Amino acid sequence: MQQKSSRVLHILSSRYPQKADMDLGTPEDTILGVLMSARTTDVQVLKAFPAFRKKFPTWKKLANATPAEIAATISTIGLYRAKAKAINGLAKMILNDFNGKVPQTMEELILLPGVGRKTASCVLAYCFHVPAIAVDTHVFRVAHRLGWSNGKTPERVERDLRALVPEKDWMEINRTFVRFGREICTGARKPKCWMCPVAKWCAYQPKTAAPSA
Repeated sequence: MQQKSSRVLHILSSRYPQKADMDLGTPEDTILGVLMSARTTDVQVLKAFPAFRKKFPTWKKLANATPAEIAATISTIGLYRAKAKAINGLAKMILNDFNGKVPQTMEELILLPGVGRKTASCVLAYCFHVPAIAVDTHVFRVAHRLGWSNGKTPERVERDLRALVPEKDWMEINRTFVRFGREICTGARKPKCWMCPVAKWCAYQPKTAAPSA
């Protein structure tokens, strides 16, 4: 099964070679972007992000701002008030407890306001090249359809994937599954199986057929 998972990830990595949308180049931008992306689209976050960072380019400016001031710059994304409060608390904690640097361990990252295992895993994988698996809605759905997990929670799916997939491939899971989930293995019970490059290794049944012309 490990060999099969590596084969699937190799194929998907070849199809989707680009970096993840929320791989924003620095630990600071990436942790903020992934936090903001919860229950909203990456497209919405990427539209709001430049103006947000222009107004608040440093942890100190974010820490000294009010949640309402932060919220005003990200009001186009979902749950923006709650996210603004978390961002303000995160900035204060990074300054006070981590000397102004984004921490580099899962244990420390999940102490930050608004940061769960998914956000922490993205930061670890994208910024620090630490093997980690970020389970979002796409990873959750694709893992179930492939037959790699039947876990009912993201945490259980993450554990199943860590047990199944060789560690060297962990960082490819979120990056490739997100794009694959958007383009082919889509939601609402309508995967485009006839387009799927890994259909022969997939447990999902019944496979969908191309719509008739």
